[in-house]
Amino acid sequence: MSIAAKVGRIHEQISRACRNCGRSESEVALMAVSKMHPAESIAEAWAAGLRLFGENRVQEWQQKQPLLSDLNVPADQLRMHLIGPLQSNKTARAAELFDAIDSLDSLRIAARLNQAALDLGKKLPVLIEVKLSPEETKHGIAPDELPALLDQIADLPALIPSGLMTVPPWAEEGETARPCFRALRRLRDASLARCATLNQLSMGMSNDFAVAIEEGSTCVRIGTALFGRRQYPADAHD
Repeated sequence: MSIAAKVGRIHEQISRACRNCGRSESEVALMAVSKMHPAESIAEAWAAGLRLFGENRVQEWQQKQPLLSDLNVPADQLRMHLIGPLQSNKTARAAELFDAIDSLDSLRIAARLNQAALDLGKKLPVLIEVKLSPEETKHGIAPDELPALLDQIADLPALIPSGLMTVPPWAEEGETARPCFRALRRLRDASLARCATLNQLSMGMSNDFAVAIEEGSTCVRIGTALFGRRQYPADAHD
């Protein structure tokens, strides 16, 4: 099946999930997670109408980005978010290359991103990654650390805290992730009084995005269902 056909099928699934819970499909963004897939796959997804993409690593996107101009993909028609863990020594490059950082998990990284964005003269939207899984491989802050981090980010003028992100424990059955998604939504709702811009919920991947939509997701991160399986392992953020 072509990527265009897969895009159509996923949009149908998103639409059905939205109808099932009384939401509008316009409330849910489809992010194509292109990590560990070639620039040609990004170009094919772009040709199929997708404009929002996610990559896990700064260096990987740095290598792919110039290839897209050769594939006739206009840079201003593609939004790329960093969805993987960000190392402190890569914050300046990340602020330059990405349109948003969806995996912020510490004040130290936030402060470095803020300075980098100030140097670039840009405002940088960020999502705070919350760890709601007991798995050691998962990243993010503990839920009880969120209020303090939000208060600290409020003093960083170049960052726009736009919402929360989480990666649930992987399971074949999407229903398994529902408690995790519900917990993130409740955490976001409880945080709105502290940070009124915290509207987004990035949650839901190829195997569980319908459940995530039912629990309030505003962005589902789809990789495998669009591009197929990767050729080598990666951090599970899609």
